[in-house]
Amino acid sequence: MSLSYESSGVRYDQLDAFKRACQQAARGTAGELKAHGYAEPATTRGESAYLIEGPDHFLAHVEEGLGTKNLVADAVYAASGKNFYREIAIDTVATIVNDLITCGARPISVAMHAAVGDSGWFSDAPRMQALVDGWAEGCHRAGAVWGGGETPTLKGIVNPDTIVLAGSAIGKIEPKSQRITGDVQDGDAIIFLASTGVQTNGLSLCRLIADKLPQKYATPLGHGDLRTYGEALLAASAIYVDFVVRCQQAGVKLNYVAHVTGHGWRKLMRLEEPFVYEISEPRAIPALFKFLMEAGPIDLREAYATFNMGVGFAAYVAPSAVAATLAAAKAAGHDAWVAGTVRKQGGRKAVTIPSLGLAYEGDTLQVR
Repeated sequence: MSLSYESSGVRYDQLDAFKRACQQAARGTAGELKAHGYAEPATTRGESAYLIEGPDHFLAHVEEGLGTKNLVADAVYAASGKNFYREIAIDTVATIVNDLITCGARPISVAMHAAVGDSGWFSDAPRMQALVDGWAEGCHRAGAVWGGGETPTLKGIVNPDTIVLAGSAIGKIEPKSQRITGDVQDGDAIIFLASTGVQTNGLSLCRLIADKLPQKYATPLGHGDLRTYGEALLAASAIYVDFVVRCQQAGVKLNYVAHVTGHGWRKLMRLEEPFVYEISEPRAIPALFKFLMEAGPIDLREAYATFNMGVGFAAYVAPSAVAATLAAAKAAGHDAWVAGTVRKQGGRKAVTIPSLGLAYEGDTLQVR
């Protein structure tokens, strides 16, 4: 029987219904901005970052959490002594700033939220220091200051053997012309930037699979990859801020970008306007995702609906901007390629991958 993300306890239909309810109530508070000299742009709700508009600039605000990836690090640490909390910290910063940069806002300040059930969690000095060092490194990669944080001890709420990692960031767009607005056109190219692995999405399902394996996270990955399953899962996430900044500095117009996290490749159609995102060059499935599909088992449709499948970020640009966009990605150290084309097909909204026989219609992504 094929596994699904729902089988790990994650129900997007329930989560997204709550998010939409929050957005509706939150819109009613927008008038409070007037007293501060700001206003709410009409299309910011439902995007990865919340924008506040001033006379000559935008401010952006994001709150994000790591999820359950640190439980993988805990299991690997207990079984092998290998400490991946540097990578876990980078992951947490990445999931925050990669959302922030989707509107074109450069991160200014990142704050950490580290909640534990027992303050004794911090007594493991190597693990604690790896977390600290990794967070600072993530901030450096994002070009942002580590502005502070909160470390509550929540006995009875948080498991005393774990830590809940999250954080927030503020950013700025100045001049206002550097805002990424969603000005997508029929015929735009879809450029993919590679991920480093699962990054921060789908870990609940990855953990469920580990529980079924005789060697758990020490299981060899195979498919030409010499890492164990746990090592592959714990590769630090890519941070894509440098890519967007280089595009801005080079005057490359990014019509829209998407951080490919929850909802897998369905996230490619996050933009509200209906388009068909036709992926003609999906590339071969990376070893880690082949392993997940076989070990689950997870069928092809569920895999692309849940995991990033080797793609961490997508940019939509005019055909004339393709070469400059790829050059910016390469200069920032990212593997990037032209993956497909945006099509206007009446009122249809979908992500299609013809070579794999997959199509996800608009009603499979309900984030607004």
